Amino acid sequence: MSAELISILVLVVVFVIATTRSINMGALAFAAAFGVGELVADLDAEQIFAGFPGDLFVVLVGVTYLFAIARANGTTDWLVHASIRLVGGRIVLIPWVMFVLTGALTAIGAVSPAAVAIVAPLALSFAVRYEISPLLMGAMVVHGAQGGGFSPISIYGSIVNGIVERENLPGNEVALFLASLVVNLVIAGVVFVLFGGLKLKGGAEVAQAKIKAKSKAKAKAEVGADASATGQHGQEAAQQASQEASQEPAPEDDTRLNPARIATLAALVALVVAVLAFDLDAGLTSITLAVLLSACWPEDSRSAVSQIAWPTVLLICGVLTYVGVLDEMGTIDWAGEGVSGIGIPLLSSVLLCYIGAVVSAFASSVGIMGALIPLAVPFLAQGEIGAVGMVAALAVSATVVDVSPFSTNGALVLAAAPGVDRERFFRQLMVYGGIVVAVVPAVVWLALVVPGWG
Repeated sequence: MSAELISILVLVVVFVIATTRSINMGALAFAAAFGVGELVADLDAEQIFAGFPGDLFVVLVGVTYLFAIARANGTTDWLVHASIRLVGGRIVLIPWVMFVLTGALTAIGAVSPAAVAIVAPLALSFAVRYEISPLLMGAMVVHGAQGGGFSPISIYGSIVNGIVERENLPGNEVALFLASLVVNLVIAGVVFVLFGGLKLKGGAEVAQAKIKAKSKAKAKAEVGADASATGQHGQEAAQQASQEASQEPAPEDDTRLNPARIATLAALVALVVAVLAFDLDAGLTSITLAVLLSACWPEDSRSAVSQIAWPTVLLICGVLTYVGVLDEMGTIDWAGEGVSGIGIPLLSSVLLCYIGAVVSAFASSVGIMGALIPLAVPFLAQGEIGAVGMVAALAVSATVVDVSPFSTNGALVLAAAPGVDRERFFRQLMVYGGIVVAVVPAVVWLALVVPGWG
């Protein structure tokens, strides 16, 4: 068996183990890079570490650090409530608010699962309260996150654009962003129509649904528990305690701006301007802004470092380091020649799109993107397939399937749905995810690859 085939089989084993054993794929990839590099390719440590993506490491750490501070000081909560107030309580617009909100969060640098984790609990609570299909609301949240997920300053966008640059492929950051946005917007529109979005009626004061009486409800529950446990004397004591609690100052409203939140919003705007207008590095800019916020409000950012998406950082760096080993030992060229050897570049490209979709539905989207794009380099170099369209098709195919309950985003939606039959909801997500896997890669291949964009 050739060394190239062994290295590809090891990559398959990494994906299988990561999917079935819940082990971080990046950690497995680091171990695989060491094992294959040393034992199969006879590479030394310096050659193995040559593939470590230092620039992407800084981007991931910097952007997620800044976003962790925004989450800790309540800026993300303010964004949620401000977006809901904009619709004036019209329920029919709420699914689209969730789509836009998660899209905006990922577009400015939030990791897709982080944005879904923030918005999904609120979105699914609205779904239950106002009898909106939880599948509709969950799909809108996930597709919104993926719709904004390939902006030039986003995590996914930075990863794919970095790979494209590293592989010396023609790139178009705006085309990549718009491809993902349009595909997910169209899917969201179809889901909205099919699952009852047009039947939703407005009139409720949705803007206050999240804020209502958490502390009062808790106090009443405690009063009732005390009364049942201690009798009449307990009732009097609990009533007195409740009256005293009601006279205490209310906690700060999450919907109000304070200096820390204003500064954080300004930092997010500054990040966008710095990257888009002045072409500054997104990672270094994010770390600088995060450090400034930490220096001014250390109490809000004390736990921010621990909230950096370290599993994602490990995942991406590990997979790309292993891909670097594959490149060093010639596996990528060997595999690319094998795919292009089919003799039909369009067939090769659609097969890669389906591979990305199927694997990503059960494993990591960023991991599969990091592996597939370099594999497509040799037949892209032939010029028969447009690189811009192919990269966009691979990126969309590998991320749009994250509605699967086996993926991180789909699992977050499933976990965040209160008061639903979880087994039924799981089956709905699984069927919906299967339809997306079966249909979308072919559609994006027809729309982006066949015309030869790029």
